[in-house]
Amino acid sequence: MILAASTHFLITVPTSPSHNHTKKSYRLHSQSRTCECFDLYKELVPYDKAWDWQKQIVKEKKALVEKNQDCQDTLIILQHHPVYTLGTASSEEYLNFDIKDAPYDVYRTERGGEVTYHGPGQLVMYPIINLRNHKMDLHWYLRALEEVVIRVLSSTFSIKASRLEGFTGVWVGNKKVAAVGIRVSRWITYHGLALNVNTDLTPFHSIVPCGIRNRQVGSIKGLLGEFQPSTGCGKAARNPS
Repeated sequence: MILAASTHFLITVPTSPSHNHTKKSYRLHSQSRTCECFDLYKELVPYDKAWDWQKQIVKEKKALVEKNQDCQDTLIILQHHPVYTLGTASSEEYLNFDIKDAPYDVYRTERGGEVTYHGPGQLVMYPIINLRNHKMDLHWYLRALEEVVIRVLSSTFSIKASRLEGFTGVWVGNKKVAAVGIRVSRWITYHGLALNVNTDLTPFHSIVPCGIRNRQVGSIKGLLGEFQPSTGCGKAARNPS
């Protein structure tokens, strides 16, 4: 799996992407697969542009598969301007506002899941991969995405995260820190996961995030603040940049 925390990648020669949406990319190599990574984690990319970009890459990969040609994996990492997105079967009952007078743009997409919010301070990752080259199992793929976040939170921030039975995503206690919503077409994945790093969580108050009532949304910054000792004694937690 190209995103598994146990996989070690080697960054080689930077390449010039053919898309106008990005400024740089890297080719990441594992033992048997190559992943093209568009690293825009510091940039705010309009949701509709990133969405179109994903669909174009999926189209290109499908064309290669139809010709029985191999297609490398792709990972897009970025942030979005404030926006609400709904899954293909999302209910508008989870919006706490009139959709005709929404505080931000609202997009209904083809991913799974209910409504969520994207905005500055949230790291969004879009893996676009051919599961034929990995494992043709959607439950495995969802769990693998969650596992990446769980391991990163543990190894980098000493935050103990977990899954919540019956739900998709990553949780720390009662707070959801990462949402996962995917689409798979002919075993090629797109959409992906969103991790709240230092996100302003206020816009989540205008929705029922992921359609889950009576549970909260959290961020890495907020969790680290909670874990800091109030007496000033001991080692302070590391803050994300």
